[in-house]
Amino acid sequence: MASTYLTRTASSGNRRIFTLSGWFKKSNIGSFQRIISSRIDGTNYGGIAFSSDAIQFSEYQGGDTINLVTNRLFRDPSAWMHLVVAVDTTQGTASNRVKFYINGVQETSFSTSTYPSQNLDTVFNSSSSTHRIGTNDDASGAYYDGSMSHFHFIDGTAYDASAFGETDSTTGEWKINTSPSVTYGNNGFFILKDGNSVTDQSGNSNNFTVGGGTLTKTEDNPSNVFATMATPTWYDGTIANGGLTITTNQTSYRYQPSSIGVSSGKWYWEVKLTTRDNYALMGITDAPSPINVGTDWILGSGAYDYSVVYNNGGGDGHKYNNAGTSPTNTPGAFMGGFAQGDIIMFALDCDNNTLKIGTNGLWSNGSGSTNQTFSNTTPISITAPTSTNTGFYFPAVGDYGGAISVFDLNFGNGYFGTTAVSSAGTNASGIGIFEYDVPSGGYTALSTKGLNS
Repeated sequence: MASTYLTRTASSGNRRIFTLSGWFKKSNIGSFQRIISSRIDGTNYGGIAFSSDAIQFSEYQGGDTINLVTNRLFRDPSAWMHLVVAVDTTQGTASNRVKFYINGVQETSFSTSTYPSQNLDTVFNSSSSTHRIGTNDDASGAYYDGSMSHFHFIDGTAYDASAFGETDSTTGEWKINTSPSVTYGNNGFFILKDGNSVTDQSGNSNNFTVGGGTLTKTEDNPSNVFATMATPTWYDGTIANGGLTITTNQTSYRYQPSSIGVSSGKWYWEVKLTTRDNYALMGITDAPSPINVGTDWILGSGAYDYSVVYNNGGGDGHKYNNAGTSPTNTPGAFMGGFAQGDIIMFALDCDNNTLKIGTNGLWSNGSGSTNQTFSNTTPISITAPTSTNTGFYFPAVGDYGGAISVFDLNFGNGYFGTTAVSSAGTNASGIGIFEYDVPSGGYTALSTKGLNS
């Protein structure tokens, strides 16, 4: 949602008692990112945010009236988390007036703990306030960067986390309740239920509007977590669009792996080469974290890395793996040349230890051409995952310095950046949306449902 936010003008409601509940998957760590805010004017405002990876609820009404900051930091951009903030300023005990719940467990340790005075009328639910999601109270920045799902706001009741989720009896994990039985009250709303709809599902018709940016739909959700590239941050570059757009630094020699690694099964994903560097590389690695291995070491130089390189000399399809040397720049050494704007397809088979690569719906024959059907494709033979350093392979992208590359990855979310796939291909597994046909024979998306299918 980076640079995207939602807005709605509130009507008169309960300013002392309310609840927020939502599921969040961050793309970046370390910054100040607003979840929800409310503003009456320049001296009366507040909201809930990720503040240097802590969770903060603060209000200012001519002075600090609320300021709660967790000691615990939340730095996992690969997973969804559930946050509930329950407010009831009528409580006699100060610590009962604001309660945080993270994945069903109440948070009780705070680095800052300024609780509201008893019966304080907060900025939220004032008839003259504006509620915004994903930005500061004045829409000046502090954009939330990541994905949101099942966003509830309750006017007039302070619910605990059990109203919105429960512990799975088999796995012990906190899981979502997609249809909670709650009373929403006058200003209450339920948005982002099944996609990017800002139409209120509570029955109140308290709809939001997109105040800026582009709100995109994602298949990634609390019940089916998809791979992203946020693990935990891109070195000398940036991650955006829910962790699926990588922009490299013009002088770095680094590569970024995905958040999900695999040791068995068959997997498919797509990478759009939106902008190319002198050398833009795409493939797989056994390294589970961002790598910087020296000025002449790039994706494909490691012992268990495999990639194809795009060279700015005219579209290089050179295969590059575990050689420990610089690219030879031999166009078409493995596949036909590809260009800026092309979509590169990957089919990783960890059961038979192969990697197949194609471009724009056609697959490489391994001898400098990319015009084959999948069944006629020549694969790259890879080391069995069990024999690598980690026992897993991770999709990865990187550069070789000299310019800037932009990669838009589709692990089944159905988008390249903020642009939806133009014509979704077939997909026998039913998991994820891709531009081109997912190969038959058991290939699926890198997601938790894919891992458990």
